[in-house]
Amino acid sequence: MNEAGRKIIVVGIDGMDPRLAKKYLDAGKMPNTKKLLERGSAREDLVMLGAVPTITPPQWTTLATGAYPGTHGITDFWNQHPTELDLLVYSLDSRNCKAEQLWNVTAESGLKTLVWHWPGSSWPPTSDSPNLHVVEGTTPTDVNFVNGAMEFEKFVWAKPEFEEKANYQMEEEDHSSGAGCIISGIDVAEEKAEKKGADCALDTFQSNTLRKILMSEHEGEKDGVEKCELTAQERAVRSELRPCKNWAKELPEGAKEFSIPVSNGLERRMGLIVPNAEGKYDKVEIYKNKKAAEPMLVLTDNKIVPPVADTVLRSDTRVDITRTHILLELAEDGSEVLLYVGRAMKVDEDSVFHPKYLYREVFDNVGPAPGVTLLGSHTAKDWFRVDAQAWDFYGKWQADCINHLIKKEGYEVVFSHFHNVDCIGHVMWERATAREEFAKSIPEDFQAVMEYAYVQTDNYLGEFMYLLDEGWTIILTSDHGLVNAREDMPPALGDPFGVNAKAMVEMGYTVLKKDENGEPLREIDWEKTTAVAPRGLYIYINLKGRNPYGIVDPADKYDLEEQIITDLYNYRYNGKRCVAMAMRQQDAALLGLKSSTDDGSIGDIVYWLTEGFNRVHGDSLSTYMGGTDTSESPIFAIGGRGVKQNFYTERVIRQVDVAPTMAVLLGVRMPAQCEGAPVYQILDLES
Repeated sequence: MNEAGRKIIVVGIDGMDPRLAKKYLDAGKMPNTKKLLERGSAREDLVMLGAVPTITPPQWTTLATGAYPGTHGITDFWNQHPTELDLLVYSLDSRNCKAEQLWNVTAESGLKTLVWHWPGSSWPPTSDSPNLHVVEGTTPTDVNFVNGAMEFEKFVWAKPEFEEKANYQMEEEDHSSGAGCIISGIDVAEEKAEKKGADCALDTFQSNTLRKILMSEHEGEKDGVEKCELTAQERAVRSELRPCKNWAKELPEGAKEFSIPVSNGLERRMGLIVPNAEGKYDKVEIYKNKKAAEPMLVLTDNKIVPPVADTVLRSDTRVDITRTHILLELAEDGSEVLLYVGRAMKVDEDSVFHPKYLYREVFDNVGPAPGVTLLGSHTAKDWFRVDAQAWDFYGKWQADCINHLIKKEGYEVVFSHFHNVDCIGHVMWERATAREEFAKSIPEDFQAVMEYAYVQTDNYLGEFMYLLDEGWTIILTSDHGLVNAREDMPPALGDPFGVNAKAMVEMGYTVLKKDENGEPLREIDWEKTTAVAPRGLYIYINLKGRNPYGIVDPADKYDLEEQIITDLYNYRYNGKRCVAMAMRQQDAALLGLKSSTDDGSIGDIVYWLTEGFNRVHGDSLSTYMGGTDTSESPIFAIGGRGVKQNFYTERVIRQVDVAPTMAVLLGVRMPAQCEGAPVYQILDLES
């Protein structure tokens, strides 16, 4: 029962940086955000003090529970296996969360609640209340990414002949990790199985575990960064453009054909270009095959074409799918064609919709989930003509879905998440930096990309601004910002997606087995290893009695920890100290990183890289600044009923404060493990 009579929607934007937002806001480029502030409250700098680590699953879980990662137990993108120090466990799984989520409280209090694609302990649903509806949450990128994506997206480049061989090999997308834009090309411990719905991302400790030893500075997250200067043509599937033959329909003189591989190369669709009355080629028609009388779609300009129905073969089964397309280039003389062919998204995939009828509701009334591009455009030109359009289209689809469901279902509380800024930032900020190997990059171009991303985000927020006039409260927030680092990444330190072996080997704590030629193998020698750094910020002691192959006596643990911390501070990369802070777990309790159950979710030592040596996020404190006006902090602004209007507070607002502030506004109890406090300074509970 909603005794307070208030309704709240959380507009969560992954990776949204308050420093950049304020820059574009002051430049007049974010009118909807300005309106929200005029009708609400924030700090003047828009900053919220984020929890650590500064990475997606723990921070969205903190926003949902009001608890720190040490309490709720989601401590990185991958959690630690309870006993095996080199084995990681996928953490976008609500069953690993040890704290109560606010949406369970609101639903069980009688408030109809929607949780839309929240990548932090939302799926599977953990309350059986009929008031709780949940859509997705298994990955941060887009709805149905893991279980609905049947085939990778691609560029297709057609010419009569190619002078040189392709220098880039398109690879089929690996969804076994469920990590979307964050992870690619990883080794998964269990055999990769065919997709079997959402459970392929949620079989904890078994089917979704990761073993990967990072042995050099060119591995892990940095590996994708170094492939940064390729154009769409250089990454495209190449197809011969030739005169038409053997078509069932009669074609005009000058018609040319090319093929588009689908079903991972087992089938093809046919592209057709014909000259117009002036003899110029100005459109591309795509046919299922040469026998088809009519095209599946026609591309006439550089605008994205909404999802078009098709089929693909998966394991000898024909699956109904939809795809988006963009015509990027078509020479007027018919000498060249460049297309973007979007990800194949399975139709009728409702396994991460609860209740399941929500899938058909949005499919029939809004349209199929379009998917976004994860190719990661490597140039600003390609980004503007592909990624920008894909995120614009997806954002409008998602906003329309949420707004339709608000009206249809009568929700009073909505938790929602949009991933555009984070996905774009991972591509662009790691290329916009002034690092020596990326000197060919033009920072101004990439800054223009990020400006567009924030304008895009403001437009997305604008889709919900009408709710203010209907008595709703809107919260604009994020999990973290994204920094444009000033230095190169240190070798295998702070990487969240594998065992950081190189630095630990150099310092003598991790020992790798060797082959017959004395070369190191990607296998840890546990009989000689005293400590490992398996993910992100954590170092674990190989302790007797706790770990299967432990060799360190518990009596020696303290001295070893102190020596490791000393060596971390002395460790140099490019002649500079690259570890800013290191502490034992008992001291990390000051930052919310102390596990009360000793379940292995937090390392014996926790460390952070020095400001400037960072990835875009994940290895830093939330207070860090980067180049190009970037910062690691998350954003917080709130407007509408129940809060002061056009008001700025000096209070430090923490991520753990969001859930209790919402609870007060809605008149419900705090989540059971909540550690934050309501931001009373901004509340006007009489309104």
